[in-house]
Order: sequence, then structure tokens, then C-alpha cells
Amino acid sequence: MAILNPYQQYQQQSVLTANSGNLTLLLYNGCIKFIGKTRLLIINKDIQGAHNANVRAQLIIEEFMCTLDMQYDIAKKMMPIYEYLHRRLVEANIKKDIAILDEVLGFVTELRDTWEEVLKITKSK
Repeated sequence: MAILNPYQQYQQQSVLTANSGNLTLLLYNGCIKFIGKTRLLIINKDIQGAHNANVRAQLIIEEFMCTLDMQYDIAKKMMPIYEYLHRRLVEANIKKDIAILDEVLGFVTELRDTWEEVLKITKSK
């Protein structure tokens, strides 16, 4: 096993000890990070790096899709949103289109901010 630097150890411990609500928040933040990284790498003409970062964002959206519990109405409403975001990420990856990435980034940021509010409200109750 590789020795982690202190920041990596902190990150790993944060994930291992987070509840499901905080894990969802971490995933949203990760998706935002990878979309931003994809944007930057496209601008810098690093096509392979942009592809890799975009795929990481796609995988996070896929994780959201796989973990939805379809017995709840909210999950049935979220699935088409996640499907759309995933489809747009794939399209952005093929076209290396920053405008599409900006669109997806806006939606994911809004979802993250909403989720953050939900966590605050449930924590205060």
C-alpha cells in the first residue's frame, strides 16, 4: 500500500467517515471539480487529459443514477435530470465543447447547492 501524504489521508478519512448525505455532497463537489478540470484541459489543448477528467465527471453522474431508489417519486424525477447531464457530458467530450460543459456545470452546481441546503435544514432539526 502506498504511503499517503497528510492531505490524501485527510481526504480518505473524510470519505470513510462521512454519512450518506455528506457523501452525496462530496460527489457533487467532485463532479464540479472534474468538469472545471475538463474545461481547463480543453483550453490548454490537452485532449487526453480533458477526456479523462470528463469521464470522471460522467462516472459520478452514473453513480447518482445507479443509487437512486426508484420507489420514491423524487428519484423518478431525478433520473431524467441525471440522464440529461450524462448525455451532455458525453457530447461535450466528443465535441470538446466548453459551452456544453458550462451548461452542465451550472446544473450540477445548482443541484449541489440545493443538496447543501437540505443538509443544513435536516441538521438543524
